[in-house]
Amino acid sequence: MGDGPTINTIAERAGVSIASVSRVLNGLPTRQDTVRKVMAAAEELGYVRNAVARSLKSRRTHQVAFAMADIGNPAYLAMLRQIQPVLKAAGYRLMLHSTDAVVADEIDVLHSLGERYVDGLIMSPLRVTDAHLEMLAAARAPVVIIGSVPEGTRVDNVRADSRTGVKLAINHLHTLGRRRIALVNGPLDTVPGAARGAAYREALEALGLPYDEDLVEIGDFYRAEGARAVANLLGRVADVDALMCANDLIALGALDVLRAAGRRVPEDVAVVGMDDTDLAAASWPSLTSVSLGSAERGKAAAELLLDRLQHGDREPRVVTVPPRLVPRASTTGVEPAPVPDSARRTGTKNTGGVA
Repeated sequence: MGDGPTINTIAERAGVSIASVSRVLNGLPTRQDTVRKVMAAAEELGYVRNAVARSLKSRRTHQVAFAMADIGNPAYLAMLRQIQPVLKAAGYRLMLHSTDAVVADEIDVLHSLGERYVDGLIMSPLRVTDAHLEMLAAARAPVVIIGSVPEGTRVDNVRADSRTGVKLAINHLHTLGRRRIALVNGPLDTVPGAARGAAYREALEALGLPYDEDLVEIGDFYRAEGARAVANLLGRVADVDALMCANDLIALGALDVLRAAGRRVPEDVAVVGMDDTDLAAASWPSLTSVSLGSAERGKAAAELLLDRLQHGDREPRVVTVPPRLVPRASTTGVEPAPVPDSARRTGTKNTGGVA
């Protein structure tokens, strides 16, 4: 054994399979009795000199998980572009979970923290239920939530201000002379759907515009669902002159439907999205959107988690990223000068969010 112990010798000493040793040494979920056997065998054989085994002994995996609703949504990708380098610079690997916004899947991710397969978790849930709050209170590893949670929840939290963002968009449309401003929203039982629906009513009231239920259509935060919702809305109300869409994907679906219907954008109907993702600038016409700072929120979440891993007993912190309206041709009729790709990817321009 001149070259030191191998995975085979550890498996023989522990009385477990080679696959089990591999799972333990790579920090993957494994039965606790198997973890104890492998740790004991590795230490007896001197494998603790290896960096992986040292992390095993210290119960650190040097891995962090990021759980999001939809890995294909560019708003989450903007977060990821900032989370990854911050964690990598600190020596952590990043694992991704796409939960499809299924509450049971998110609860399972929180529950699995007890298996210590990661040192911490960044999560961006669309819904925050009592089950979420119970699991957060009992979490066995540090958690940072991107999105709003109830006041008093003792968890590090990075928030967008989508209420202010909606008001910025409605005020912009009103300034351009639009008066029949419709809302195409996501599900009202989600955090962003509820916030954006309430903000829409508040913005209309502040401008002296009446709230009309016929001008509100509920869909989901996907392009195809957005297109269906807009088609339903236009079939019901013919004189809509502006669409406030709850995210960019819905807005892109709206552009598809308006184009097919021969409705000019913005001459006939102005369109605003939320998130200011890369897709907003690349669409035709380019999409006016409200940036919710996904890149900034991702970076802040990673930094909060690293700080929590170093100072586990500090008080929870809340970071709020302010929104910003980014006018483009879908409301102004004027295509803006292109933004360099490098500027978007380094976070010098807000790239949106979903909370």
